[in-house]
Amino acid sequence: MTEWTILWESRDIILSGLWITLWIFALSTLGAFLIGGLIVYGMEGGGALAAALRGYVNAMRALPFLVLAYLLYYGLPQLGLRMSAVTAGLLAMTIYHGAYFAEILRGARLVLPPGTVEAAKAYGFLPHKTFLRIISPQLLLRTRPMIGNQLIYALKDTSFLAIITVQELTAAANALQAQYFIPTEAFVVVIALYWAITVCLELAVKKAGALGIKRGFENV
Repeated sequence: MTEWTILWESRDIILSGLWITLWIFALSTLGAFLIGGLIVYGMEGGGALAAALRGYVNAMRALPFLVLAYLLYYGLPQLGLRMSAVTAGLLAMTIYHGAYFAEILRGARLVLPPGTVEAAKAYGFLPHKTFLRIISPQLLLRTRPMIGNQLIYALKDTSFLAIITVQELTAAANALQAQYFIPTEAFVVVIALYWAITVCLELAVKKAGALGIKRGFENV
């Protein structure tokens, strides 16, 4: 029996790891983007809240992701807070990348032309409606390349969750190579799957770019 035959017969393990990777990535990046948007909105008014949110962003950016995952999975049980590896990994991904999304959006907010915001205020838009309907779409389309890069970073960070026993894609490949000693074949397949997901992300970002050009937020 060849190594590739063994890998094919064990495809359920790879597919299970792929599924876990995909849904953790999707849920965590969606949650992270929502956190990022809320942080930027909270910074609009300045004051103590803005300072606290800025502190959170700086803390997450200074903290290695793997350390945060360790703290949530191995550290919190000492305080009586125990969660599954998947929950800890999902939470770590969300709050960690939320800080990065916030920084990306904040940078775009600082250079956003004030005209549309002033027009919204003149028409009587409330602050939250102005941010949601006027500011947010512009920030999203203007930061498209940075958001695309951050999504790829988040995808790669899911591989660290194998360290806290999440059975994602990298963990699945590691399990196969440990059981059958086929490291090359197992990890070649995993690399191909990560690459395919990345290509899909890049295509989605390009599609968003076309929408931005159509709406006039980006130049051709």
